[in-house]
Amino acid sequence: MLECRGVTKSFGGLVAVNRVSLHVHEKEVVGLIGPNGSGKTTLFNIINGFYKPDSGCVEFQGKNISGLKPHEICRLGIGRTFQLVKPFMKMTALENVVTAALYGKGKSISMSDARQKALHWLEFVGLYDKRHVATQDLNFTDLRMLELARALATEPKLLLLDEIMAGLNPAETSRALKLLKDVLEVGISIFWIEHIMKAIMTLSHRVIVLHSGEKIAEGKPTTISKNEKVIKAYLGETYVKFK
Repeated sequence: MLECRGVTKSFGGLVAVNRVSLHVHEKEVVGLIGPNGSGKTTLFNIINGFYKPDSGCVEFQGKNISGLKPHEICRLGIGRTFQLVKPFMKMTALENVVTAALYGKGKSISMSDARQKALHWLEFVGLYDKRHVATQDLNFTDLRMLELARALATEPKLLLLDEIMAGLNPAETSRALKLLKDVLEVGISIFWIEHIMKAIMTLSHRVIVLHSGEKIAEGKPTTISKNEKVIKAYLGETYVKFK
């Protein structure tokens, strides 16, 4: 479904992503982990069209999407959430998701159909009862779930999640994990950045590890958790001992 081949991106003298190659299959959950500054979000920004790679290419369902604009990539079927949520604060939760439904996919859709789609996804993420609440009045967890609902309303085939569980307590994290399982069951593939190791190791079919912009490991969660390079660069001995 998604393939990155030798993707490189520099900012001045800093190489943020260095010759990274990876793939995501249909109906697969792939985790992306690594220390802060390892290039994870930069890679997402390249896939998503915010940055154009200096070299290498990104293909989605066999089409080279390198250099396309974010809205064009969204309309091809790649949805995205952001680590720092930025909803339309003066709109209601419902209006935010309706906007995503109207413009995300790019095909003609009536306001009535967009509203029904938005209501469906708000119920899916647990925000139906707050659909008429102004976004500025939602709490932190609600904003995380609203971000997910907006992405889902664009009808993605592949969903890029950037730390969707950051700041959630254990109970909220467990609920979010169940939501992602439900997303997978409706046929949407997931490529996922996360620092909550228990969550990402539980749900992912494969895990890719970046360090200093380079891919240092890839494999099943059980394999990654025992990889000496990954333990040294990111997980640490404490995680391995108490996981």
